[in-house]
Amino acid sequence: MHQKTSIISDFEHHVSSQKVAFFKKYGMDFVMGERENIRIRDVENGTELINLHCNGGVFNLGHRNPQIIATLKDALDHFDIGNHHFISSERAKAAKMLTDLMPGDLSYTVFGVSGGEATDTAIKVARSFTKKQKIISVKGGYHGHTGLALATGDEKYRKPFGDDLPGFEQCTFGDIEALKSALDGNTAAVILETIPATLGMPIPSPEYLKTIRQICDENQVLLILDEVQSGLGRTGKLWAFEHYGIVPDIVVLGKGLSGGIYPISATVLRKPLESVFHSDPFIHISTYGGAELGCVVMQKVLEISSAPEFLDHVNQMATIFKTEIDKLMVKHGGFLTGLRQKGLMMGLEMKDEDCGPLLTKTAYDNGLLIIYANNDKRVCQLLPPLILREEQVPEIMTRLDKALSQARKLRPLLKVKNVVTGWLKHEK
Repeated sequence: MHQKTSIISDFEHHVSSQKVAFFKKYGMDFVMGERENIRIRDVENGTELINLHCNGGVFNLGHRNPQIIATLKDALDHFDIGNHHFISSERAKAAKMLTDLMPGDLSYTVFGVSGGEATDTAIKVARSFTKKQKIISVKGGYHGHTGLALATGDEKYRKPFGDDLPGFEQCTFGDIEALKSALDGNTAAVILETIPATLGMPIPSPEYLKTIRQICDENQVLLILDEVQSGLGRTGKLWAFEHYGIVPDIVVLGKGLSGGIYPISATVLRKPLESVFHSDPFIHISTYGGAELGCVVMQKVLEISSAPEFLDHVNQMATIFKTEIDKLMVKHGGFLTGLRQKGLMMGLEMKDEDCGPLLTKTAYDNGLLIIYANNDKRVCQLLPPLILREEQVPEIMTRLDKALSQARKLRPLLKVKNVVTGWLKHEK
């Protein structure tokens, strides 16, 4: 059998039969082969995609970033995963570097492997510190598929696996009155993404997050901000919450910390919250969390992402994207209706919920990887690598223009809603 045929067969019989069936049905049975910078190629047939999704920010620095690879290769001469029981030089360096880049007294880091694990840790700390149980999250938000993180998200991800956990409540993004109504004397924390990606990148108003911070302070409730996708320079500032002049009590980070090379996540705590580990510092562990190889990679990621010239580049590219997408909005008016944007965290807003899945498919056919927002299918997420160069933009816009034209033509012909609904579920 051909290499690709064999791979797909093995995947079908040993990983997921229905993912294979889905991708075959829609002519999207892409198998990742070579990948570099902003491009990924099929293992066999030469199909190329420009990655404008980056797996939610995993590939902020592009695929196989040479600086990250060189850092890991050098680290392999000295380190392995390490042992979570012992004090670690690289874990200490990475934690200090990260917290030095945080405002206020966000000075302690608990390492994990995934964003979901980091969210679980944040909720555990909040409940332990406040001695309260209730966690309030945003409808349509997303924090992962692990236990406590899963409880903060959509019912469709929870219900197939059992009953809902007690102590969790959701309210609508942007609705301050609903949040106030949900708060009670047993509320430990409010958790939300600074910019909710799976909800279609709605950009918070300048007052929204400040008001939430004030309400949390008035009610002795902790504020947890999930910056798994919006952090590390994605919005043109190192942390998205910097745009809003607030400091959360806990910050959840993941995806981009890996440099696309070594999985690592972090839960960053204000100094008083570290007290939950005083009576028993081994009450929470993560065998692979803060692996020493991962910590070395993370330090290089932070070095690159926090550099003023890097953030300046993100903002320059954001301006270029807005100019070009504004032109497409004129050309494709009535279909492409808006751009949600903070830096290079962008959402292409379209006329209805059929359009997002449809554009996902036509973009793929034109060599672009973009994915519709699962909880607002009118929006396609646009998360290009932050290392994208200006000279690469015309090619992207030419392909996107063709994809929009094809989607517009196909839209009236759709007989079944959501022609590619379910494509690439977001995982942490």
